[in-house]
Amino acid sequence: MTDVSTFQTEWLDLCKQLEDQLKDTSVMRWLGRIVPELSPNEDLKLWAPSSCICELVQKRYAETIRALWLSKRPSAKVCVQVRKPETVIPAVAPISSAISIQAPEIVEKKKAPIRSTSEEDLYSVFLDKAHTFQSFVVGDSNRFAYEAAKKIAEEETVSFNPLYFHAGVGLGKTHLMHAIAWRIKELYPEKTVLYLSSEQFFQRFIKGLQSKEMDAFKELFRNVDVLLIDDIQFIVGKRQTQEEFFHTFNNLISRGKKIILSADSAPMELRGIEERLRTRLAQGLVVDIHPASYELRLSILREKMQAMNTELDDSVLDFLAKSITSNVRELEGALKRLVAHMELLGGTITPDSARVLLKDILHMTERQVKAPDIIQAVADFYRLTLKDLRSKRRDRAIVRPRQLAMYLTKQLTPMALPDIANFYERDHTTVIHAIKTIEEYLKRDKQLVREKDMLVEQLKEVR
Repeated sequence: MTDVSTFQTEWLDLCKQLEDQLKDTSVMRWLGRIVPELSPNEDLKLWAPSSCICELVQKRYAETIRALWLSKRPSAKVCVQVRKPETVIPAVAPISSAISIQAPEIVEKKKAPIRSTSEEDLYSVFLDKAHTFQSFVVGDSNRFAYEAAKKIAEEETVSFNPLYFHAGVGLGKTHLMHAIAWRIKELYPEKTVLYLSSEQFFQRFIKGLQSKEMDAFKELFRNVDVLLIDDIQFIVGKRQTQEEFFHTFNNLISRGKKIILSADSAPMELRGIEERLRTRLAQGLVVDIHPASYELRLSILREKMQAMNTELDDSVLDFLAKSITSNVRELEGALKRLVAHMELLGGTITPDSARVLLKDILHMTERQVKAPDIIQAVADFYRLTLKDLRSKRRDRAIVRPRQLAMYLTKQLTPMALPDIANFYERDHTTVIHAIKTIEEYLKRDKQLVREKDMLVEQLKEVR
């Protein structure tokens, strides 16, 4: 029977072989948290402190460990399991990892910050390989966002942190987030990069609470080099999630780790989020990605068409670029539908046939509400003039409709708050106050709810 001292030495040798064979400098860091157990029949059982670490070791190291162990014991078995509190490990096994009592250079590696958990192998699952800087089409509306994304991805230290993108749906936020992750992984393969949505963050937080594995959760998110979270607005109203994200944010920023976030609104416009968190989100570089111009939409169509190795007449591309204006994702979807129809059924696509094939998309686009539609509808509904709504008058009969118009403009259009402020000839803070006021009144004023619903229904009919 192998004694404890011999087993410790053998286990350490195996870890070193594993590190050399896989050329993975994080081997000692992860296996240093494993408690190995040697059974009387020479089977090797590896006890992991959490399911996350268990999964990582299984995915990354178990196969090679098994091969190395079986090279000396052909009939032995190797398994990795989560060590539960009630698990009793026989005295033959070292209670502390052998790595923790080895030479100084190995101890130093073990003390290095743990930068990830089992999710590290799964990070790329959440990344779209098509979303790179090379495939991102740049125009005036997104050039600043593109340059900021490249800078934070390519330079080890930047003057801004976090980087916060905000824009409407389909304007390239997610594409840039993925591009940043891919570029960092390419230039700095030793860095741990984690990308996920705020909903996935929330789900993992809840799972950590339910399984009582919050330490593993914190290791996953607080020991990365780069954290990217998409659609951060979805933590609105989730108090405990916000609390954990706040502490994660502070932890990473204090250690110089990079954070990249995206949302549909600027930080100070996120309602239902604690003020201290909004302030943190706004402390870095906040970048507004504007809707694509006609020229950019046309460039995107040509780029996508080239990638699909197909060709459509310029008149069709012109029709698409002019007809679908607010959402690049929708624009790409329309192009794919036309190309698929042409390839499957043959023939050519013309602007007229494109109009028929895309009637559902175009119908939605044509019904998009604009700020002038809203202010006119509100003026007509309350029997006011446009001059009244833009005036400085503080009469209740004018103030409330004016606030409602601002609220509807924010809800029904992709306009940013500064643009809404300019349209209504007010400052940014006045618009924020108006929106918050209407939101509060809608919670208790049934008459205002009915009026708002009637206006929305009316505006949806605008062609």
